Amino acid sequence: MSYHDDYAPSSGTRAPRAALSSDAPRLDLSGDWRFRLSSTVDVPDDFAAPEFDDSGWDTLPVPSHWPLHGYGAPAYTNVVYPFPVDPPHPPERNPTGDHRREFELPDGWADTATVLRFDGVDSCARVWLNGTELGFFTGSRLPTEFDVGPLLRPGRNVLAVRVHQWSAASYLEDQDMWWLPGIFRAVTLQRRPAGGLDDVFVHADYDHTTGLGTLRVDTPVPATVSVPGLGLAALPTGAPVTVPVSPWSAESPTLYDATVTTVGETVRLRVGFRTVSIVDGVLLVNGEPLALRGVNRHEFHTEHGRALPRGTMLDDVLAMKRHNINAVRTSHYPPDSAFLDLCDEYGLWVVDECDLETHGFELVGWRNNPSDDPAWLASYLDRMRRTVERDKNHPSIVLWSLGNESHTGANLAAMADWTRDRDPSRPVHYEGDADCSYVDVYSRMYASHAETDEIGATPGKPFVQCEYAHAMGNGPGGLVEYVELFDRHPRCAGGFVWEWIDHGLRHPEHGYAYGGDFGEPVHDGNFVIDGLLFPDRTPSPGLLDVKKVYEPVRFAFADDTLTVTPKRGDLSGLRVEWTMPDGTTGEFDLPAEGGTVPLPPVPETAEETWLTVRAVLAADTPWAERGHEVAWAQHRLCDPAGLREHWPGVRPSRIEDGITFGPGEFDRTGRLTSFAGFPVGTPRLELWRAPTDNDRLARLHDTWTANGLHRLTHRVDEVVVGQDLLARTRVAPAGTDRGVRVDYDWKSLRDGLLLAVHVTPEGEWPEPIATLAVSLSLPPTLDRVRWFGKGPGESYPDTGSAARIDTFESTVDDMQTPYVRPQENGRRGGVRWATVTDPSGRGLRITGLPLFGLTVRRWTPTALADARHPTELVPGPTVELTLDAGHHGIGTASCGPGTLPDYELFLSETEFTVLLEPV
Repeated sequence: MSYHDDYAPSSGTRAPRAALSSDAPRLDLSGDWRFRLSSTVDVPDDFAAPEFDDSGWDTLPVPSHWPLHGYGAPAYTNVVYPFPVDPPHPPERNPTGDHRREFELPDGWADTATVLRFDGVDSCARVWLNGTELGFFTGSRLPTEFDVGPLLRPGRNVLAVRVHQWSAASYLEDQDMWWLPGIFRAVTLQRRPAGGLDDVFVHADYDHTTGLGTLRVDTPVPATVSVPGLGLAALPTGAPVTVPVSPWSAESPTLYDATVTTVGETVRLRVGFRTVSIVDGVLLVNGEPLALRGVNRHEFHTEHGRALPRGTMLDDVLAMKRHNINAVRTSHYPPDSAFLDLCDEYGLWVVDECDLETHGFELVGWRNNPSDDPAWLASYLDRMRRTVERDKNHPSIVLWSLGNESHTGANLAAMADWTRDRDPSRPVHYEGDADCSYVDVYSRMYASHAETDEIGATPGKPFVQCEYAHAMGNGPGGLVEYVELFDRHPRCAGGFVWEWIDHGLRHPEHGYAYGGDFGEPVHDGNFVIDGLLFPDRTPSPGLLDVKKVYEPVRFAFADDTLTVTPKRGDLSGLRVEWTMPDGTTGEFDLPAEGGTVPLPPVPETAEETWLTVRAVLAADTPWAERGHEVAWAQHRLCDPAGLREHWPGVRPSRIEDGITFGPGEFDRTGRLTSFAGFPVGTPRLELWRAPTDNDRLARLHDTWTANGLHRLTHRVDEVVVGQDLLARTRVAPAGTDRGVRVDYDWKSLRDGLLLAVHVTPEGEWPEPIATLAVSLSLPPTLDRVRWFGKGPGESYPDTGSAARIDTFESTVDDMQTPYVRPQENGRRGGVRWATVTDPSGRGLRITGLPLFGLTVRRWTPTALADARHPTELVPGPTVELTLDAGHHGIGTASCGPGTLPDYELFLSETEFTVLLEPV
């Protein structure tokens, strides 16, 4: 058995230790390395010799993944292993990347202790320095160190690293992401001074009853600790000291700069005082219930994969803070330690997850699953040790997670035991321990709202939804109801939306690629496109909804008053202000704990009027500027006056080739052909939408297509011309006797035509429908949209929490939401009126009686459904206008519960009315 198909996790490596910021000299080996890719492991290792001639090799940047630089191709799977499940053997075809790096040893480094550190290599690496083999290691997203001092030479040195894409360790790394081999994190040399600090363990507890913090710093050699901000200087390590402190929390991440010093080295630390506890089934930090309003985060960049620049990590942290996210689960491995530094600094609770997942064994009934096989115990414990030891000094980490979706077994239990023994200050999490036999919190994925309510109301261990609200494509729906349950039940510590970002790799043809776009024979399609950010880190509508439902402030309107209540923290850093539609503004005077205040006077107007209340930052913070909106709410002050009917006495008239009626022209069968001089396609009933990812994976779309909702036929049965114009029609799909009677009743009103659509089902319609709408085809020149209703972004019955009532403007193109896999998108809900015009302002106005849903796009739902990538969407010859009286909810059934019953749409007798007027 060779090293790459061995159960052993490594050989020749140092014991794991904390990631430390030290004054010891350090040499960064990032940059261009020489690189050669082979298709097999059977390659001579002569390249490790210092005299080997690599001038014919290519160069490859390190850190990086070689498939993203033209060597091989990425591959995506969610659960299934892309090789036979035959542990511990990797596939025979095993791409192997040989890397060489020459470097000059700094002056004074010869004959001194030096450590070579790899922060992340996927998936198995064998290492040589100056021709001497150091050993091998696995654990792709975990650090590894070697002692190399005696091997270093003055002047030129050669580091050689052989990386195999597949190894026995690949069975432990089936983590729902792109398979991307390479040296993707930093490689460094650090000189180790005599009497240096190999490790530091900070214990910083907080007593919320006294306001005192207790600090103890453990070191393997005698040292002193100083914390100037607390007046502590040169205290011996190992002994506790208790002083008044400000505690660390996600809302107020107070850090104290500290140094730990020996005769040979000084280590800089940032200490945060906080205590995690469980009392009566409630997860507490600093004596307060922990409200995790979180998100799962894979490391991903559309061009760099998991080789994230620090600037990108900072962008992510700032975006989370600005969208009211206060917690991160590091799915499904420890992140680059720089990310945890940022969580400490800016304030995010962290569930730090071990680099472990064996999900693919589920497909073979969990046979030979490593989690309960003693042969894998050393690897399991090694991964947990390296996670905890590296990250133990981060105050942001409040839970250790053993890994993800690896079933259960003795090896996981051993990891939990070791973790509690090493760090009893943090509870242990693992979703796969359904009986909670070795974990401290009860964790579930995608528990339905009903289950969440039941769990929350039942005594037991703290409950965490480690994954919920699958943010794949359009959605997720049901966020409001989930967070209401988290708020209601103290046992519910909250949850983590799946997930942060779409893993769409840059692609020359498709724009962004997902599974199958690189020719993978085994893949899971666009299941990797399931984030709150688009691949370019643009916020999706889902992220805006998350910001709204995660707000730390609650507004409640009653009669003529407003009650403002902080949900997390207090109001001391916020200013609460109000705005009227006419621009009139004001500010409420509220204490830090909140309170009730009178609303401003109602303006005298006949128009529908909404008061907007906002909580904004009162001063600059490290993560956002003064005035940044944290929370908002709206309250209707005045109802609309209603539509004043004016009948000008226009009647429909038959002409030689049809019917004329006010601004409309119809053919002989009562079908609208033009309006206000523009060619227009007649209104037609729609019961179908292009499927969302949730529709597809819930097989709801299969039901719709089996019922023929996507291929309705329309027949005119009767046209009645009198005071009004009435077209009686029947709409039905082929192959069934079910149908829909649809009467289109046109009346003259003001300068336009009032259209009442009466829908009567024929036969049984027990299944939900996608939408109840009418569509019209408009000229492509009508490309400007203005509306009064919810906006500015899309909204559906169970999404769009971030949408507010106002008047908005957009182009037709900008009304589309650019999901990586095209699907139903762009609907604006609660619309009172809208105009669709050309650049000169001529076009059509639609007024709802009272409301409608508005969708405007340049392609049909069929074209939208058929496209796999946005690049396949070609504008058609018309603009398609859809006005809906009802729309089925979105849900989160791509992974989780479907649409809640309140948001399901069933066909029933319905009448809805709109007024069409020329502009």
